[in-house]
Amino acid sequence: MTTTDSTLALAAPAKINLYLRVTGRRADGYHYLATLMQKISLFDQLFFRRKGSGIRVICPDSDLPEDEGNLVYRAARLFLETTAARGKGGIGVEITLHKKIPVAAGLGGGSSDAAAVLLGLNRLLATGCTEQELLAMAGRLGADVPLFIVPWPVAWATGIGDRLQPACPLAGYRILLVNPGFSVATARVYEKFALTAGAKKINLTCFDTDPSEGQTCPFIGRVIRPEEMVNDLEAVTAGQYREIFDLRERLLKGGAVAAMMTGSGPSVFGLFREQEEKMAVACGRELSEEYPKTFLVSPLAS
Repeated sequence: MTTTDSTLALAAPAKINLYLRVTGRRADGYHYLATLMQKISLFDQLFFRRKGSGIRVICPDSDLPEDEGNLVYRAARLFLETTAARGKGGIGVEITLHKKIPVAAGLGGGSSDAAAVLLGLNRLLATGCTEQELLAMAGRLGADVPLFIVPWPVAWATGIGDRLQPACPLAGYRILLVNPGFSVATARVYEKFALTAGAKKINLTCFDTDPSEGQTCPFIGRVIRPEEMVNDLEAVTAGQYREIFDLRERLLKGGAVAAMMTGSGPSVFGLFREQEEKMAVACGRELSEEYPKTFLVSPLAS
């Protein structure tokens, strides 16, 4: 983070899901989750500059919209509207977003960018919002946004993904992340999951309360083991895009001790032991010839 009185620069990390179970479905169509989300060393960069009034968003490295169609813009508007009563009305901001995290890829890039806006404007404009106030705003923007408000490198999330507990960060691994280059609509994946998940796999009865409420996070006191990794949404997305299964198998053949899709996809990652980093580099070099959006990253530890 770098800052002056009128400018600020922030890095917004991506995340991967090391564990994702769909535990039920609410009457309004939203799904209850139990998921372990790990932040990783793949970042978007956001640059903030105070201006007289209004909001301007610039996305020079992508074809993302620069108006209300961009979550960054909506986060800035929500923050300025929420804090206007604190005497900060009439202040505007220019935000330049440099994208490196693939879009609609199961990596939480848009959510992370939105959280960075809330954190950045709170600092730049000295509004003094508490973490709880920022979390409340984050929850209005999307279920994954609160993850990037809290400072923990990894979180156990329940509810619709918005109820968070700190958990043990992944250690001893490098992560080879491959994005196949197409986008997946999260809402559509959940719709298909509700239609295709077998009764033996999960109970999709509508619940008024979260069925995982009150359950203890299994990864608070220890790191998740590779054989425990699971993603209920993988079969749904991979059923539509066979490439996901193929990428997983190639990562395993390349030396990964575990490989899985993250979130609703389509990005796939493999865990390589740190002492076998040369295997990860070789596998990444081979995959990057077909998939330019291939990244060798590390789990964040703080």
